Amino acid sequence: MRAPSPRRPWCAAACCAALALAACRQGAPPEAAAPAADQERSVPQPPGLTLEPAEVAKAGIVTVPAAPAMHAPESGGYALVVPREAIAQAVAELTSAAAVERASRAALARGRGLAGTPGAVPVEAQEAAERQAAVDHAALVLAEQRLSAAYGSEAPWKGNYASPLLSGLAAGARKLARVTFPLGALGAATPAKLRFMHLGAAPGRGSFESVSVWAAPADSSIPGRSFFALLKAGDASEGERLLARAPTGAPEAGVLVPYAAAVISGGRYWCYVEVKPGAFVRTGIDVDMPTEAGYFVRTGVAPGAQIVTRSAAELLARELNPSPAAD
Repeated sequence: MRAPSPRRPWCAAACCAALALAACRQGAPPEAAAPAADQERSVPQPPGLTLEPAEVAKAGIVTVPAAPAMHAPESGGYALVVPREAIAQAVAELTSAAAVERASRAALARGRGLAGTPGAVPVEAQEAAERQAAVDHAALVLAEQRLSAAYGSEAPWKGNYASPLLSGLAAGARKLARVTFPLGALGAATPAKLRFMHLGAAPGRGSFESVSVWAAPADSSIPGRSFFALLKAGDASEGERLLARAPTGAPEAGVLVPYAAAVISGGRYWCYVEVKPGAFVRTGIDVDMPTEAGYFVRTGVAPGAQIVTRSAAELLARELNPSPAAD
């Protein structure tokens, strides 16, 4: 009988060690995957909620596609519709001064025409006529300069103080608004047109544009740039204060978010976008550029995205308070 080999216990021990190592390797992947799963759960998910078709119908949710649009960035200022009493007074003074100047100039011309004839006026009378003509002309020039200083040297009636436009302002057929924008809000150029809105009106509702714009004397009480804007008679009332907006750059591409789609939460404006049937995601929007059709939004909402325009407030209430009692 052969004696047992002393190597067999060593081989058995080696096999056991190999099996244990293999078992450790098989169990390692779940432990290594755990940090990745934790990291995935830590990524913040966009706010939103999912509703069943019956819930969508019950809430009366309506969506519309986001319309693509081009819009120029704007800066806001305040305007005051100038009472026509001041304009009428200035026009009356100018008209009176012009009439007196014409009369004195005509008298001077008659005296000069009679010089050397039997009907010539005395030298003293002729000198008095010349002096009066000079005084009346100075009064006319002063009235013109006062009007120019008050309403700008680049006014549409420049050089033509008999303009129907000026008399129309005095009669109330047109309105004149004085606008001031904050210091540094606009560049050096005069905007071609301004857009106005009534104070207290819904954003973009009932806005109207100026007929013409020109530089105005600086406002000593408010630092910034001032302009005069000519308005139609029915656009605003005398003495009314308005909101004014002026373009400050080239048009940009974006979408229009209807006013009915906007909701407020946490001091920010949001709208809900239906990313798939029944799934609504709350998206932040910038409301600094209102238009007639809605808020112009440059980023965050893609053209054609389905925007909730009815029951957006109910979606917000459901998202913030998802308890059954909220239903």
